[in-house]
Amino acid sequence: MKVALAQINPTIGAFEENLEQVLDAITGARQNKADLVVFPELALTGYPPLDLLERQAFVKRAREALKRVRDATGGIGVVIGFPEPNPAMEGKPLFNAAAVLWDRRVLGIHRKVLLPTYDVFDEARYFEPGPRPKVVETPVGRLGITICEDIWNDKAVWNRRLYHNDPAAALGSQGIDYLVNISASPFEQGKFDIRMQLARDVATRYRVPVIYVNQVGGNDSLIFDGRSFVVSPDGVGIAAAPAFQEALTVLDLDAVSPVEPPQLTPESELIEALSLGVRDYVRKTGFSKVCIGLSGGIDSAVVAAIATRALGPRHVVAVSMPSRFSSVGTRTDARVLAGNLGIEFHEIPIEQPFKDFLDLLAPLFNDLPADVTEENIQSRVRGVILMALSNKFGCLVLNTGNKSELAVGYCTLYGDMVGGLAVIGDLSKHKVYGLAREFNRHGELIPETIITRPPSAELRPDQKDTDSLPDYDLLDRIVTLYLEQGMDGDEIKSSGIDPALVDRVIHMIRLAEYKRRQAPMALKVTAKAFGPGRVFPIVQGFEG
Repeated sequence: MKVALAQINPTIGAFEENLEQVLDAITGARQNKADLVVFPELALTGYPPLDLLERQAFVKRAREALKRVRDATGGIGVVIGFPEPNPAMEGKPLFNAAAVLWDRRVLGIHRKVLLPTYDVFDEARYFEPGPRPKVVETPVGRLGITICEDIWNDKAVWNRRLYHNDPAAALGSQGIDYLVNISASPFEQGKFDIRMQLARDVATRYRVPVIYVNQVGGNDSLIFDGRSFVVSPDGVGIAAAPAFQEALTVLDLDAVSPVEPPQLTPESELIEALSLGVRDYVRKTGFSKVCIGLSGGIDSAVVAAIATRALGPRHVVAVSMPSRFSSVGTRTDARVLAGNLGIEFHEIPIEQPFKDFLDLLAPLFNDLPADVTEENIQSRVRGVILMALSNKFGCLVLNTGNKSELAVGYCTLYGDMVGGLAVIGDLSKHKVYGLAREFNRHGELIPETIITRPPSAELRPDQKDTDSLPDYDLLDRIVTLYLEQGMDGDEIKSSGIDPALVDRVIHMIRLAEYKRRQAPMALKVTAKAFGPGRVFPIVQGFEG
């Protein structure tokens, strides 16, 4: 059999645009004499459609799109994901389904059996689980059809399985010729290796090729990395689509040789992922330019470099907003960085509006000593400027805050927290530095002084981040163990970190929940990001 892996980038609800991609891929597969072309999960709607699935008109448009795909399958087979109405008078109104189409006919429909309800997934909110995995007889053999999570319950991989049954095992016992998995599996670091492990285990256990096709592109906070592949019955990769790119990869399963998947360093992988996330968010929401507050610090420098890579320098505007506390070094570095990137640059000093606010509030403050209030006023003045530029010129403000600061609330509501998208909001401070060094691997793009200067908000004289926070070495370690690895306070303390410091950081994380609820959406790149995948109450009394 000759199979085409159609790694497309759908936009949620953009039926005509998505359908055009599907029909183009079918044409390309036919030109390459493929027998079968496989598309991702919910390819016609884009993933995840969330509460759009509750709109009858939305589901109807998906069914109409499926009919148009069916009519385009003359002489070729297609496996494609779509939401299917549930005809029963009980249960959820939809199935997450995959249609097997061949020569303008529907040969079979598989309903997703395992519905994830963890992290960013909430499929049981919308879908009824399918009763069993589907084997479909086709002109090229017996296809065992699965959708994403259906192959994520392998007892050989997980210490604790989330589900009682294993659809892949059920298919493997039915004498299938190929196992097909259509996915919309969001990117996070390390996840590709898990996908490959699961596919290889299924392939070798049941002696069947595994055809895996994943969505690519960004939808809201989720980034889909593609990296579709085929694994032979002996567990060897024999096809590999590129990472973070649309692609139509055609493979003759009767004449194959081993293929290595795309190799990326951890830092280059993050840059690719975040660039795709920014590019698609900007493009799919209809913006043409972004605006960034460029402070001369590490975070805004990395965000500016990512935005420039994603959109091109003509679409990035940088604004330096120095105050009386801004150093000559950071002001110079901001200007040099903008020049290195080739982006539009403006300097708007905030001394006068800052002074005006101090004068305005002086009668109420009644000679009270300066504190964080005055620091936050500077940050909020900058936020006003950025949002004014956004309103006037139609540019999207990119937030520059990192995960370490957001975790402990080291950020200002309505100040440095403004923006439509938090580019590095799921990156620890150390990972931000790693990306800066990666950008400089072939020459100094980001001024070295930005990387080596001790981080500072520059909101008071001689301020350093360590005046308010633990050293980032320790802070990042605690944040990673607590948030991403799910350890409790006692477990973290047993790793050798000062117990008082652990208690302090966890307390700061708990208190900052109200800020995170008002923070811009952050691009997700780790196992546990702030956002829909981490749901904690604001009003609560638990510490630990």
